[in-house]
Amino acid sequence: MGLNVKAFALTAAIVWGLVMLAVGLANMTWPEYGGSFLRVMTSLYPGHIHDGSLYQVMIGGAYGAVDALIGGAVFAWIYNLLN
Repeated sequence: MGLNVKAFALTAAIVWGLVMLAVGLANMTWPEYGGSFLRVMTSLYPGHIHDGSLYQVMIGGAYGAVDALIGGAVFAWIYNLLN
């Protein structure tokens, strides 16, 4: 049984986008929370600068969602190809 590529990609995008948003918002509330994670994400996503602003948290969530959408689609496609 194969994976639905669109559904898997959309699910991955929603989950990873929400993770990026949640960690960014938690870091705004508690500045020591998730700092290392956000620095790594800043190095991976060009244009995302971790400065603690709501705008940058939203940009990080968008970058995460787009990244996971593409990654999820590729993963499901390869899974279906090998299945």
